[in-house]
Amino acid sequence: MKLELFAAMGVSVTALASCATLLEGTSQEILVSTNPAGAVCTLEREGQVIATINATPGAALVKRRKQDITVRCKKDGFQEATYVNDSGLASGAVAGNVAADLLLTAGLSSIVDSASGADNQYENTVNVTMIPIGQAVAPTAAPPPPATMAPVADPEKAKKKEKSS
Repeated sequence: MKLELFAAMGVSVTALASCATLLEGTSQEILVSTNPAGAVCTLEREGQVIATINATPGAALVKRRKQDITVRCKKDGFQEATYVNDSGLASGAVAGNVAADLLLTAGLSSIVDSASGADNQYENTVNVTMIPIGQAVAPTAAPPPPATMAPVADPEKAKKKEKSS
């Protein structure tokens, strides 16, 4: 009887130990759109291509990791454009892990989710604006010249002038 009880507890703890891994998974779809559409975009992590979108808009399924993803888009007649999609903690994963850690797993759920990447999340949608070749990026406007102020009348001089007249 005791063996069955310990086995049941072990299964329960293991199941709860990887909350985010089970609930949110270790992969995520990222939608990439460009203006104009039709660009070829690669998604890179640590210099390695992890996905390619042959024509935007399109989506790619990527593994969640702690490292950021760089999105590089190319289209004929346009400059290459890049966007860094930061890896951040999934808020639901953090809340679930804290509760599970405190109540049941003594830190095991955080270890499992961190190792699997399930506690990380990228932005779901990436929008990239392409700039035509030969068109410079619009410079920022020069600051306006300093305002000149009219001299302020000195009330004492005005009184003296009135008396002398």
